[in-house]
Amino acid sequence: MTTTDQQDLAARLWSLCHVLRDDGIVYHKYLSELTYLLFLKNAKQLGVETDLPDGCRWDDLLNARGPGMLRLYRLMLTRLGEDVADESVRRIFSFPTTVFSHDENLEKVVDGIETIDWHQHGRDGLGEVYESLLERNANEARSGSGQYFTPRPLVNAMVRVTKPKAGETILDPAAGTGGFLIAAHRTANPQDAQERLYEGVEIEGDTFRLALMNLYLHGMNGKVIHGDALTTDAAGLSPADLVLANPPFGSTAGGARPRREDLPYPTGNKQLAFLQSIGLEMASGARAAVVVPDNVMDEPGVGLQVRRMLVKQFDLHTILRLPNGIFYAPGVRTNVLFFNRLSEGQSNNEDVWFYDLRTNMPSFSKRNNLRDTDFDEFVTAYGPDSYGRSPRDPTDRFTRISKEELQARDFNLDVRWIDNSQDQESPDLADLLDQMGDALIQAQAAMSEINAIVVGESSLHADANA
Repeated sequence: MTTTDQQDLAARLWSLCHVLRDDGIVYHKYLSELTYLLFLKNAKQLGVETDLPDGCRWDDLLNARGPGMLRLYRLMLTRLGEDVADESVRRIFSFPTTVFSHDENLEKVVDGIETIDWHQHGRDGLGEVYESLLERNANEARSGSGQYFTPRPLVNAMVRVTKPKAGETILDPAAGTGGFLIAAHRTANPQDAQERLYEGVEIEGDTFRLALMNLYLHGMNGKVIHGDALTTDAAGLSPADLVLANPPFGSTAGGARPRREDLPYPTGNKQLAFLQSIGLEMASGARAAVVVPDNVMDEPGVGLQVRRMLVKQFDLHTILRLPNGIFYAPGVRTNVLFFNRLSEGQSNNEDVWFYDLRTNMPSFSKRNNLRDTDFDEFVTAYGPDSYGRSPRDPTDRFTRISKEELQARDFNLDVRWIDNSQDQESPDLADLLDQMGDALIQAQAAMSEINAIVVGESSLHADANA
């Protein structure tokens, strides 16, 4: 399937969400619902319906069109989450809820999926389409709870330089919908893909379900844990040969569950805790690429201790200063840390290399999208060795600092050497209007949800008083 075909199919599926907009259903809820329906449709296409009980298949749903369709659909979801032998299917449908409230709306969305010519789309093509839907959802929903959609070109660049290999275990402890794992999977030929193990952890229920479906559609050998990688949930992970991650930013909210007790430097700072947790999950000789916000680069206290650990114990070798505006939350400035866990007898690199892709760069935005080509020079400068040990030549944007000098700086990694003489681009009027429009859409969606709750509560009170 061509890229154009993928985009067209994604657009058709996404347009079905307008059926539910008047019911106050926000985008991410629609996409979670689409997960169920796409699974049933694809199970039929891929010939794996034998894993599903009679009465819980796509044709059963089609044959129930009309009054009572929604009731049957709810019963199907419950049975799929409880009565199926295949654990993967049970996990996708565990504790299911449907956002549909009318038979007519469910029927219209099911008909829309059914009328698509699915025979021209193979398993890989459907996976690409599903990823497009996830990206559309991120564009609409923006961010929440410290979680941000990682731009696809950045994901691709991190995978390009770390070069996943056959037989490796690849981990994302803050997996989201599985974007890093999918990007790593794309680099494998069919034989290598089956020899790799992909693992992830995701705390948010709907996002976890989407990750399961995403891995399923790509036919990947892997597992996703529904839990928190900063707790004992991480005990279910295998030692990782490669970690690719964009952990959530911010501070812990003081949840009741205790944090894992093996972190060298306990902290309420999520990104500092994740860096330590990632180090513990890395196998001997493993490598990692992790997105962190700017405060990690110079924060005192635990921040200093973690940076010292990365430089002296984990062979931090490359830092990429990322451009402004690539994350949807305004003001979020980030970097990628590339580091290795040394195997026995392996020496630490003497220098840390810094690549500045931020200073005197345009501010990326919805209208000025980040592209894969924006990282080409960095990929070339990084070199072919996935551990960052290739011979390197300094450039205007690529410089090195010895680890002895970093120690003299108290391991402050906020290194700037380019003259910031150019004026930074300001958002133009069109960008500002786009942002205002996005805010209005989000506000309208929030009001719709509130109204739906109010109407529901009113109905309950009315029934109680009847």
